[in-house]
Amino acid sequence: MSERLTLQEILRENGVPEIKLDIHATRTECLKLREKLVAIRDVSQGKEQGYLDINCKLYIDVHDIDRYLSGELDTLNEIYAFSEDIKAYEEK
Repeated sequence: MSERLTLQEILRENGVPEIKLDIHATRTECLKLREKLVAIRDVSQGKEQGYLDINCKLYIDVHDIDRYLSGELDTLNEIYAFSEDIKAYEEK
């Protein structure tokens, strides 16, 4: 698994994001996902950490879900897009 960057590291490397997308989930969705992630950890006897891997490399782990469910975080996670992420598409 890749090492996670902090928000401060991302902003230092990339500057101010063009957009920020917040990810929200229902309590039921969070609990189902949490159950699957904990199962990965349990089956591997703690050698592997379960995480949700989306094509954009967004990591959501058990700790994130617990903090979200407790109200410590407003969103389950966030996606940031920077200027270099925005591409032009030309129809032919």
